Amino acid sequence: MVAGAPRVFVSHLAGVPVFDPNGDQVGRVRDLVAMLRVGRRPPRLLGLVVEVISRRRIFLPMTRVTGVESGQVVTTGVLNMRRFEQRPTERLVLGELLDRRVRLVETGEEVTVLDVSIQQLPARRDWEIDKVFVRKGKGGALRRRGETLTVKWSAVTGFSLEEHGQGAESLLATFEQLRPADLANVLHHLSPKRRAEVAAALDDDRLADVMEELPDDDQVEILGKLKEERAADVLEAMDPDDAADLLSELPEEDKERLLTLMRPDEAADVRRLLSYEERTAGGLMTTEPIVLRPDATVADALARVRQQDLSPALAAQVYVCRPPDETPTGKYLGTVHFQRLLRDPPFTLVSSIVDNDLPPLAPNTGLAAVTSYLAAYNMVAAPVVDESGSLLGAVTVDDVLDHLLPEDWRETEFEEFGAGEESVHG
Repeated sequence: MVAGAPRVFVSHLAGVPVFDPNGDQVGRVRDLVAMLRVGRRPPRLLGLVVEVISRRRIFLPMTRVTGVESGQVVTTGVLNMRRFEQRPTERLVLGELLDRRVRLVETGEEVTVLDVSIQQLPARRDWEIDKVFVRKGKGGALRRRGETLTVKWSAVTGFSLEEHGQGAESLLATFEQLRPADLANVLHHLSPKRRAEVAAALDDDRLADVMEELPDDDQVEILGKLKEERAADVLEAMDPDDAADLLSELPEEDKERLLTLMRPDEAADVRRLLSYEERTAGGLMTTEPIVLRPDATVADALARVRQQDLSPALAAQVYVCRPPDETPTGKYLGTVHFQRLLRDPPFTLVSSIVDNDLPPLAPNTGLAAVTSYLAAYNMVAAPVVDESGSLLGAVTVDDVLDHLLPEDWRETEFEEFGAGEESVHG
């Protein structure tokens, strides 16, 4: 080994920044690419999958890496900006090797791979996977209590075999701090098999958040591989407008079956959204804005705005309505914007500070008119009110942008970066 070269466990590299020689960050590590070799020879590490600022994933050969530490990766500064495409002979270390069940050569005992380490070879820029960190036991409760040990790569066997039912615990641990949009990007680039396994390992709320950020095809694929009862639970955890968009992609029979499995109140909101044309205020809106009665105070409103699970757009204003408080509400009285809440004393009644000058949107208002409304009045959300004066929901700017951008915007990255040099990876 290179004198003083540290052993680096790959879980410590997930998400670390990649810098050029000038100290400018060019992206983050999302995976490592290795090539398995015959016999018990350690796999050669070919390079890194780096996500640059545009969310494009590129291949960074190890020959272009001048330093690898647990806190950062330093490159020569020469990058090929072509999108990474995995070859059949390659394996993604984080995405495919972690959580595999393999066997110890000496005893034949089954173990689960928790991590692997890489190290540079002497006098060369070549890297290889040299150690495997494993846990004894077959999973479940035993998996948490089983003995852990680090062994040489040659001491285990089974990495080249196809495995069904591979876990995802270790993979998820490496990306635990990712935002839903970033984790969705990770899932999108996994194989369908691994994508289903990771989705199965996420809890309902986390999976719902991630599903909302995935392309339509990935959403439909994942939902189709979940048991129907769990699929219904995940749909309930999604924002109603996102759940409605997803269900609208399914055959009528599948859509109705899942709606029947959902809780009646949750299904009712989604059914209502499905009744509107897709590119109208009714089809774009969420049915869960912040609704307050006229006798609520500024303190009450601020307490609702502070709720952690609210999006910034929904937290930017509250809607004052007569009972009932759930949409469709009683008579809509007006909107109170967040800035106004900060200017008035906590005991002030929200009914005394409502803004009722702006007309609300009708549910059949088209996308172009909704966009013009938000732009003209510098709004990030707008109320949707029916003919009887009841608040049906609110349209937020993020949902409008989703429908203004190309349908495949989640799958394509901006092309503002140059092509860079040709990579040996191709």
